[in-house]
Amino acid sequence: MNIFVSNLSFNVQDEDLREFFTPYGDVTSAKIINDRETGRSRGFGFVEMSDDEAARKAIAELDQATVEGRTIKVTEAKPREDRPARSFNGGGGGYNRNNNRW
Repeated sequence: MNIFVSNLSFNVQDEDLREFFTPYGDVTSAKIINDRETGRSRGFGFVEMSDDEAARKAIAELDQATVEGRTIKVTEAKPREDRPARSFNGGGGGYNRNNNRW
């Protein structure tokens, strides 16, 4: 099961994230997401656990836990296609050249 972890301290590294979840079962991968431009943590990451039952227990026990002074949010990660699409068209009016009144 893939787990989404947010509101992490910017000091948390991949290995720290792995250590938070290891007591609950086998951690296949743990990855903090970094900003492409700065390389700095974006404050969230993903943990993959091989056993779904262990993953559910980790989610139940770690959600709302305090890590490095921050209350983290831990949920089952949703596949990209399940997320609402972002609209970039901006909507809104503007100047209309074809507004001939004659």
